[in-house]
Amino acid sequence: MKRLYTIDLKKVGLGDVELVGGKNASLGEMLSGLSDSGIKVPEGYAVTVAGYWNFIYNSGLKEKIEGCLLSIDYDNLASLEQNGAKIRKMILGAEFPMDLKMEILAGLKELQLRYLDDNTDLAVRSSATAEDLPNASFAGQQETFLNVRGEKELLESIKKCFASLYTNRAISYRFSNGFHGKDVALSVTVQKMVRSDVGVSGVAFSMDTESGYKDAVIINGTFGLGELLVQGAISPDEFIVHKGKLKEGFNSILEKKLGTKERMLMYSQKEGIAVEELITPSVMKENFCLNESQIIQLAQWVTKIEEYYSEKYGKWCPVDVEWAIDGNSKELFIVQARPETVRSQENPTEFKKFTILPEKEELNSLVQGIAVGDAIGQGKMKVYKDVHVKVSSVRDFKEGDVLVTDMTDPDWEPIMKKASAIITNKGGRTCHAAIVARELGVPAIVGTGNATELLSSGDEVTVSCCEGAEGNVYKGLVDYKEEVLDLASLSETETKVMLNVASPDLAFKYANIPNNGVGLARQEFIFNNYVKVHPLALMNHRSIGDSQLSREIESLIIGYEDEREYFIQKLSQGISKIAASFSPNNVILRLSDFKSNEYANLLGGKYYEPNEENPMIGWRGASRYYSEGFIDAFQLECQAIARVRDVLGFENLSVMIPFCRTIEECEKVISIMSDFGLKRGDRGLKVYLMAEVPSNVILAEDFAKYVDGFSIGSNDLTQLTLGLDRDSGLISHLFDENNPAVKEMIRMLIKKAKKAGVTVGICGQAPSDHPHFAEFLVREGINSMSVTPDSLFRTKKSVAKIEEELRNVRMKKAA
Repeated sequence: MKRLYTIDLKKVGLGDVELVGGKNASLGEMLSGLSDSGIKVPEGYAVTVAGYWNFIYNSGLKEKIEGCLLSIDYDNLASLEQNGAKIRKMILGAEFPMDLKMEILAGLKELQLRYLDDNTDLAVRSSATAEDLPNASFAGQQETFLNVRGEKELLESIKKCFASLYTNRAISYRFSNGFHGKDVALSVTVQKMVRSDVGVSGVAFSMDTESGYKDAVIINGTFGLGELLVQGAISPDEFIVHKGKLKEGFNSILEKKLGTKERMLMYSQKEGIAVEELITPSVMKENFCLNESQIIQLAQWVTKIEEYYSEKYGKWCPVDVEWAIDGNSKELFIVQARPETVRSQENPTEFKKFTILPEKEELNSLVQGIAVGDAIGQGKMKVYKDVHVKVSSVRDFKEGDVLVTDMTDPDWEPIMKKASAIITNKGGRTCHAAIVARELGVPAIVGTGNATELLSSGDEVTVSCCEGAEGNVYKGLVDYKEEVLDLASLSETETKVMLNVASPDLAFKYANIPNNGVGLARQEFIFNNYVKVHPLALMNHRSIGDSQLSREIESLIIGYEDEREYFIQKLSQGISKIAASFSPNNVILRLSDFKSNEYANLLGGKYYEPNEENPMIGWRGASRYYSEGFIDAFQLECQAIARVRDVLGFENLSVMIPFCRTIEECEKVISIMSDFGLKRGDRGLKVYLMAEVPSNVILAEDFAKYVDGFSIGSNDLTQLTLGLDRDSGLISHLFDENNPAVKEMIRMLIKKAKKAGVTVGICGQAPSDHPHFAEFLVREGINSMSVTPDSLFRTKKSVAKIEEELRNVRMKKAA
């Protein structure tokens, strides 16, 4: 039979969008262009756009559809609903022309022969001509039907796909993006199903969709078919892989987060029902859906697809991929790929920065969840508690309102584009609400769990996504500022300007700011937010006799082999995310510097920490690492750091010893670190000393024999030089880094460090807060300054100005 209306997917490619739509063009391109790379795509055929038009014209629907589209008032949801429903009813009621019907069924027979199965299960997917383009995704606008079997179900599903070109959300979305309905046609994919209902499925991006960071693959996955994940109906597992180190052969999994995966979508055993939702068994919920070799294989495939598409389009083209693992064959398949259409379109020289002005402690956070984007939205909330609410019945939602609902699907899009912010109970970073919110530029917080119960319609709120991975819903209209910073305006400086970074969740975002690396990465934040438990309590909780503590720890380590593996993996994941973000620049990690009262606040910490009168100058920093009461915990810490360098490949990671009082103490710590896998000089490992105790300055030339450089901790150096407790409000007025005694200490250290041939930098607060202090440091010849991200722009400009003045002075003297 000569094919007029169907074509094998292998015979189409990216240049055939007008023939088979974006999805089919992409599938065909991967089948023909990437199969030799080992990437598997399920085979199938497409009902072409010509087949769609044959159906529409022979049914006499062309003029009727255009008439309905012209009648729509796009500001009126009722008008959109009425006309959309009318078009869909006409399509579903029409009959297939005989020539088109026979060709579709002939394609089915060929597919059945190919798989030697007369009852082949199929995936039938819509593929519109205005879809999966590099500048507009149209993702999720049309329908997909799974576990389709037999001639009757296939024909019905194709007709439903044709009708889905005119769902309310699809009509509205095309209108918003300048695509007129009469110009858009539909092709349909008919593919062999991947049995992920008894396997695993999900989505992946070849970039970080929140920050625009280019060198990461973000993977979300769940057990069963992937539709619940895409809809945002469940909280999936998440994995982050570093592309650069992956290509070098390292097992570069930066992060693994266990999702709740509450439900799963399976083939149905019920008559007349293709798929159904089931409660996920506990044993599956408590394990990651992918093992490490599967994560690496998927990340490699996503990276190859990105490289292939980038070459095809002649520019960087990050991709959004849907994948599935067949539970029977255990094989991985790519079932869809499209260009990412939000972050890749942004101006790379602009850095938009939002800042909440009040201190966080002053704010009333009503709800937390996963932050989507990094902006802030405000308005009156409209809360829709009914999970089955019909969107067309929503009449009270006004422009600028905050949408609060259980979850969204494409039907919500006409309302979402009016929202100043979006809050959902369910979903992860790749759910429908998150994808559409990014595309619309609307801040969203997803996966809150119970926002619809805690929040009330009519209340004013501020939705903040600018504070890291966790978004906050604050009561009232909170003051904030928005800045657009021009990255191209920053000049390179002789003095390195580095960043102080605490949160791994913000590292990808900060990596976009021009910098010379990280001068201070604080482990304490990673302990608090990733590990969450005192290391000794973690290892010994069963012998403590606290059943509640053991229950909490056992809950934390779900998904990990044991307590030790949990600690090493979680700490190394937090560290590696920072090391990866700024690679290949130097990242200086300060070893743990909790004071005893801070360690006591960690889960189980009360059993291991003394009650000190003044923890600020007590058992902290270096004195812990070699002590009998802490050395086991320090060994775990060193092993986690070694894993970042050795297993993940981030040799740009250096370490810094804090609060080291004596030469003997420095010797001991360097020796123990070597015993625990961190030998100075081994594969370029640099060790720095935090210069914050006066003895570090006085004996700088002796300390320099054991380290590669110093980093001035101006806060502690100030308090110990002036003999005051910086935590005491009674004498806080005396705390001043500009005090002549403090400046003299810094001057002495710089001079001695240079004489000893080691570097000296500063990672304290002073240059961040005081530009004139930065000027003093440059004039003294400091090698680097590490400042908070919010002050990097003004510090870098200040340093450039000072260096220019000094160059002019030198030139005049030389003349």
